[in-house]
Formats: sequence, structure tokens, C-alpha cells
Amino acid sequence: QVQLIESGGGLVQAGESLELSCLISGRNLQGLGMGWFRQAPGKEREFVAAMHWTGETTYSEESVKGRFTISRDMAKNTVYLRMNNLAPEDTAVFYCAADDDYGSTWSLRQPREYDYWGQGTQVSVSA
Repeated sequence: QVQLIESGGGLVQAGESLELSCLISGRNLQGLGMGWFRQAPGKEREFVAAMHWTGETTYSEESVKGRFTISRDMAKNTVYLRMNNLAPEDTAVFYCAADDDYGSTWSLRQPREYDYWGQGTQVSVSA
């Protein structure tokens, strides 16, 4: 059974940084497309960043504006989201997701592409 376990969320001040981790259990990271999404109160879940199984990445320019970086460590079976210069509007629950159907990089921007989801980790940014 595949499980995604997020960690690294917390409360920070505007301008600070956080790094979220997503540990994959029950499946090797190799061959998985991975994505990060977030959902703020009262809003729909939105795409943040994704990494194709080949390593190609795609980002939501509207929401991250060059501040966020997705990466992976195959040896640790873990995907990361480094977030710099956080702002109050980044406050949300962040979710990690995995696609094992070898979808395209572009398709990884859509929640429906994913087969597995983590439980989410709260990121709160104060002004």
C-alpha cells in the first residue's frame, strides 16, 4: 500500500522559509510523478509544483513566482518543496501527491492525474 507522509509545515513570519518533505512508503520513488498542491480556507485546491518521473519540473507561476523549488532524493524516497520569502497569502494546507501512470509533465498540474495523496501539512505565515 502506497502512503505519502508530509512533514515540515509550521508557523513562520513573512519573509521566512520552510522546507516541506514527502516520504513515500510502499513504493519506490523511481517512476513516480510527484506534485505539491495547496488549499487555503474557503478556496479550491491549487497546483503549486510538480516533478515528472524523468526529473522535469513545472511550477505554478501565479502562486509561487520563482520562490518555490521542488526536488527529490531517490535514496531517501522523499520529495521536497523548498519555499522562500513566504507571504501571508501562502497560508494553506499543503498536500503531496503521486502519479504512477507515467503522465506527462503538463498533466501533473491537474489533481485528477494523481493516484495517491498525503494527509496534508499546515503552513501558516504571519504578517
